[in-house]
Amino acid sequence: MPAAQSLRDENIPFETLDFLYGSSRNYDTLTKKIYSEIKRRGKNREVCYVVDGSGTEDAAAGKLLRSSLVRLVDGRSKGGYFSALAGLSGEYTTLSAFSVGESKISLPLVVFDLTEDNIGDVKLYLAERFGDEAETVLITDGRAKDMPLFEIDRGELGAMTGLVLKKQNLLSKKRFDFEDVVAILKRLRAPDGCPWDKVQTHESIRINAIEEAYELVDAIDRKDPDRMREEAGDVLMQSLFHTLIEEEKGDFTVTDMLSELCTKLITRHTHVFGTEQAATADGALSVWEKNKMTEKHQTTYSDAVNDVPQVFPALLRAQKIAKRMEKGGWDKATFENFERKFREEYQELMDAVKSNDKSHILDELGDVLFCTVELGRAVGEDCELALLETVKKAAARYNAYEALVLADGKDVHALSEEEKNAYYKRAKDVARA
Repeated sequence: MPAAQSLRDENIPFETLDFLYGSSRNYDTLTKKIYSEIKRRGKNREVCYVVDGSGTEDAAAGKLLRSSLVRLVDGRSKGGYFSALAGLSGEYTTLSAFSVGESKISLPLVVFDLTEDNIGDVKLYLAERFGDEAETVLITDGRAKDMPLFEIDRGELGAMTGLVLKKQNLLSKKRFDFEDVVAILKRLRAPDGCPWDKVQTHESIRINAIEEAYELVDAIDRKDPDRMREEAGDVLMQSLFHTLIEEEKGDFTVTDMLSELCTKLITRHTHVFGTEQAATADGALSVWEKNKMTEKHQTTYSDAVNDVPQVFPALLRAQKIAKRMEKGGWDKATFENFERKFREEYQELMDAVKSNDKSHILDELGDVLFCTVELGRAVGEDCELALLETVKKAAARYNAYEALVLADGKDVHALSEEEKNAYYKRAKDVARA
């Protein structure tokens, strides 16, 4: 350290606090230990704590400065020193290499306190944020060298080593963050932006949110990480697009939206951020739903039932409503209840069919279908997922069935019942394989 060397040059005796590094889990722990050690030693005597650069850039010194018994004799800022050598001017962020992974980072960026021990971790963290090829200036003992980020740990480091990343042009970036997405969408919505994007309204792109959500679910079902990454981004874009339309109207901003989201995550997880207890997933869900009802000012279970969005697919909406009705004292979903109720509803459907009353048939058919939703809940399975799997299975079997019939040169409409059964059995085996 230059500070230590300057003391040696002046023949001033000193002790280092290096022994605290090995016993510290992270930079925050090290800071606390240094602070405590200096406080202990300075109880009955004066102590001088010497650091490189400005005292305000050292976390332990910053904690000490809050005391009225401490006097600061400031040195030259390490951030200012490295930024000057890199030709950086204006506003920039400075931070210690020891706290890179624990700090919010924006460009331009000056990183000081680089050592052989931490430069590899710093490189990996910054590469994840800004890309391996991000142009940097590595400064070692007063010598500045331009290089891509992935090369910064390949040479020898000096007593004073720092790193500077200058602000990147949007079009030259290889890695982007949340703020970039917002900036791009705002540019598209600007008066001189994209002719299509800038004229869209909530109503004109409403269906897109549903489509993108289904495409993400499809990617999940396919277990396709690449498509999941793409579709998750599309869902995020839809959310931001609607938020920016409201920001333009002055109703709420992106920060308002994020603040409400974070507040909701905290206040509904009182078993994590509060005093409530939840040892199981079901217990956690109960806490969430109780807190949700409180936040939404739902004083009755009918309020919760009526809060289920009407645009949900019918089967999904039926499941949610049935679950909320049960929480409000409605019949519990059991297999025995299903058998009794299904017989009743099925008979009523048959009576409606005999009467040939279309409206009555539709009504009773709906009751039978709702019964099957109760059956799904009784056996603890998701009806939406179960039906989707069956639809896929049925389609695969029919594809195999038709292919077998056509391969034999026959017409699917001209088969006997015996032939149909034979082809169906063969198709089941083909589809299963």
